[in-house]
Amino acid sequence: MAGLRAARRTPINYWPGFVDALSTLVLSIVFLLSIFMLAQFFLAREISGRDTVLERLNRQLAELTELLALERGKSRGLAENVESLRASLKSGLEERSRLQAEIESRRGSEAQAGAAGKALEQERAARARAQGTIDLLNEQIAAMRRQLAALEEALSASEARDRESQARIADLGARLNVALAQRVQELARYRSDFFGRLRQILGNRQDMRIVGDRFVLQSEVLFGPGRAELKPEATGELDRIAATILDIAREIPPDIPWILRVDGHTDARPVSGLGAFSSNWALSAARAISVVQYLTAKGIPPQRLAAAGFGEFQPLDLAETDEAYARNRRIELKLTER
Repeated sequence: MAGLRAARRTPINYWPGFVDALSTLVLSIVFLLSIFMLAQFFLAREISGRDTVLERLNRQLAELTELLALERGKSRGLAENVESLRASLKSGLEERSRLQAEIESRRGSEAQAGAAGKALEQERAARARAQGTIDLLNEQIAAMRRQLAALEEALSASEARDRESQARIADLGARLNVALAQRVQELARYRSDFFGRLRQILGNRQDMRIVGDRFVLQSEVLFGPGRAELKPEATGELDRIAATILDIAREIPPDIPWILRVDGHTDARPVSGLGAFSSNWALSAARAISVVQYLTAKGIPPQRLAAAGFGEFQPLDLAETDEAYARNRRIELKLTER
């Protein structure tokens, strides 16, 4: 009985089981991290291959555009030559008709001047010269017709090459549009990742929320009434946002032209007597610039940032209540293309 009581008083040792469970958890996390890094490696290699294809398509499109311009220049030159030869041919035909009419007229005169031998000889010589001129004109007309046929054939060939080049350009344009659409999808993926991380960091705060493709902060979180200087207590939130932006920027390929746009908005009430600003527009722009300058100081490249002020002209709520005015006073962050 005493041995049973001693066994009950001896504590049960849970430590070995806890160590085994913790080791299993650590190994699982290491395995998941390895899979994530491997997926990132294959994704980076796929994106690099698409960039190479996009660059090659751009070069081919530029070359075909130059060839098309040359072919069109040749076509215009050939068309001008064709018109010039047609005008020369028309002039030659008119000259031949005139000389033939003159010969017929002189033949009629020859019948009337049968007794005038000397005049007859002169008429015959003139007729012979006219006939020689007609023969020469006939040869020139035949040569012009051959040249015109050759030019028309060359023009047809040039137009065929032009149509072929346009078809190739249309095909390359379609492929280029597909490649650009893929790049837009990539930026949308990074934007979704950016908002997801911000949501995890900031939680479900009502004064900071995600609306569509924008991250919205109420102005009261960052600024005092009618002022554009950041509150001291606002820097902590902006520091977390800047850290998230820097993490995402390291993952986005450098050739994707992305920017983070900072938009300032106010309510519809005038700002007179609330600071040094002449209008809500000036106040909203100054607030957006203050946020951009702070993010730049935290290491975000200036060329990846843009500031815009919209004043009271893009309200979220059209009501004339304090709650509506508070919703409309805001700073919006949007990850977009430049």
